[in-house]
Amino acid sequence: MINLFFSLCLLTFSTYNPTNNDDLALKHDGETIATINHDAFTSSLIDIPTINEKMFEQLVTKLEQHINEEPVNAYINEKNVIVSGKPGYQLDREKFKQELYTYFLHHQPLELEIPTVTVHPRVSSELIADIHVKQIGSFVTYYSVHKSERSSNIAIAAEAINNHVVFQGEVFSFNEVVGKRTAEKGYLPAPIIIKGELYDGVGGGICQVSSTLFNAVDEAGVKIVQRYSHSRRVPYVPPGRDATVSWYGPDFTFKNVYNQPILIRASAKYGRLVIQIYSSEVINTN
Repeated sequence: MINLFFSLCLLTFSTYNPTNNDDLALKHDGETIATINHDAFTSSLIDIPTINEKMFEQLVTKLEQHINEEPVNAYINEKNVIVSGKPGYQLDREKFKQELYTYFLHHQPLELEIPTVTVHPRVSSELIADIHVKQIGSFVTYYSVHKSERSSNIAIAAEAINNHVVFQGEVFSFNEVVGKRTAEKGYLPAPIIIKGELYDGVGGGICQVSSTLFNAVDEAGVKIVQRYSHSRRVPYVPPGRDATVSWYGPDFTFKNVYNQPILIRASAKYGRLVIQIYSSEVINTN
């Protein structure tokens, strides 16, 4: 149980008569996860209830950390089967505040099921089925499986962009989608290019993923917004067809100019990196 005995606000009527059991039990899925002591929230000096917004935010933040759950998008698994998404939940702040008012005004109820709202997945199985129909771009590059650290980094980054949906008019950012390359995420030290020289860096090799993606989406006809080449030639794509990325430096971004979402499918296995771009049968430029 979370310990939430906060002096959050001073709320009561002057006619309120305290009892021996003033605690409000906050429940989630039928389980008490926090309690609020009525006396700590009340004062006989005022007649009009008010809520201290700063203290209320502290309470809400702690509750959200415990009960908020992100939705899970639908996706296509390794067997090419669509897996349904899962809704998420978040605290309904306004309704929760109203129910707290009721408690302080009437000292009822003594138990409160924390109100939540459903957060639906951004990508549904129906959407995936609709846009996994027409291939509009693809590109393949190769890497040495004997360079295990680099191979592992490529596989992690490919999985990060796999099944990602770019909606109409939306700009895809490689750095934003893949995230910071850290050891905690499984990235390993491997060669990276800095000012034309090779150095070991965590996440080395992922530029092959961004470069393969660039060639795939360029074939698909999207608008390339931001792309930078390496300071020396790389062997996995033709000259001038690479896209270098760095968390604190260059990014690769493109805009979906079509009237339909586009789907990125990426797979890195057995030394072969394949990226395919799909969309709906009715896709056309806006």
